[in-house]
Amino acid sequence: MTRKTANDFAPEVLKLFDQYVHGLLDRRGFLQSAAKYTAAGMSAELLLAQLSPNFANAQQVQGRDPRIQAKYVEVPSPQGYGTVRGYLVQPAAPKGKLPTVLVVHENRGLNPHIEDIARRLALDNFIAFAPDALFPLGGYPGDEDKARELFPKLDQVKSRADFLASAASLKSLPQGNGKVGVVGFCYGGGVSNFLATQVADLGAAVPFYGGQPSEEDAAKIKAPLQLHYAGNDERINAGWPKYEAALEKSKVRYEAHFYPGVQHGFNNDTTPRYDQAAAKLAWQRTVEFFNQHLRT
Repeated sequence: MTRKTANDFAPEVLKLFDQYVHGLLDRRGFLQSAAKYTAAGMSAELLLAQLSPNFANAQQVQGRDPRIQAKYVEVPSPQGYGTVRGYLVQPAAPKGKLPTVLVVHENRGLNPHIEDIARRLALDNFIAFAPDALFPLGGYPGDEDKARELFPKLDQVKSRADFLASAASLKSLPQGNGKVGVVGFCYGGGVSNFLATQVADLGAAVPFYGGQPSEEDAAKIKAPLQLHYAGNDERINAGWPKYEAALEKSKVRYEAHFYPGVQHGFNNDTTPRYDQAAAKLAWQRTVEFFNQHLRT
């Protein structure tokens, strides 16, 4: 079966799906609005199914891959929800102490795709830790719709404290080299920007299509940034001009990459919004950036 891409869907449907994914439109609203764009013999339900993630087909590194060691660990977070649970992955045979990378998920918690991202980083010779913000509510429920329903119930002040605690735990990890980077996607991109404003000794931050901090907070950033934006992402890109001006004003080291013609979520290879060429280039840049700033 041929894998569908964003080009197989009307632009209006992709916008509706983006609103649905980010809680701006409920399932019923998506189905009703998308129905007018369905072709003969196609239901809006089938359209939604085609746009939704397929984790099994997109997995690049299996959990039992002998080249890595992966386990779930818990980290104390006294200022947050008390305890953070996440997925810790490292090379099976590390040579010396390795740089660490915090991996921050989208607004669905620690799903199989983000776990796969952490395993990919381990194959690139990093120690990766992917926390689950939904752990206080029972953890990622195994269903994307249920995960989206849970997410607004989180206290974001506590959740952000959990991510701060996670970053601190990586800095003191015995097998780490003391340098910490962060990469995040969508919600996680916003958290990556947030961590850059809060962690003075953060080694590097790589937000993918993430919400931007205020000018006041941007002035606090000390870490080098590598920012990735989708060309067709009006909602997120609208905040870029002010963020760029703030970074320039505060002389923050940054590089910003825009990928023309691709959708928000282009790096997520579980959905049709994935763009192979853009994702490959963005990930190559990400790994090179972390190698540059996190290795001693």
